[in-house]
Amino acid sequence: MVTLELMQAISAAFNSRDVERIVSFFAEDAVFCLSRGPEPVGRTLKGKAVIRRTLADRFKQIPDMRWENEEYILAGNRALSIWTVRGRGADGEELNYQGCDIYTFGADDKIVHKNTFWKMVEHKDRF
Repeated sequence: MVTLELMQAISAAFNSRDVERIVSFFAEDAVFCLSRGPEPVGRTLKGKAVIRRTLADRFKQIPDMRWENEEYILAGNRALSIWTVRGRGADGEELNYQGCDIYTFGADDKIVHKNTFWKMVEHKDRF
């Protein structure tokens, strides 16, 4: 059963941008679907080593990346985290997006699946 304390600890780890601290919450064979990428699900990361490497690269590109205004919905071994992501990328992109993560946890309270979604801000008049 996922707890509020566990979700707060995971969020604190992400906001610390300490990759080892973050990956300590993931199972060895975890799957993490990023919000952006070449696949319909964004980009699929499989395994703790790949997650570790990708997060290290992300925080080099967006060193001040942070998640704010967080709230959580808990349901058994699943959780939803709702937030606003902020930061400035090395390429000049300013992050200021609302989003959410859908988590699934294994029996040992490790993340086995994390799926990230965030709003895409466009300055075009279309739906």
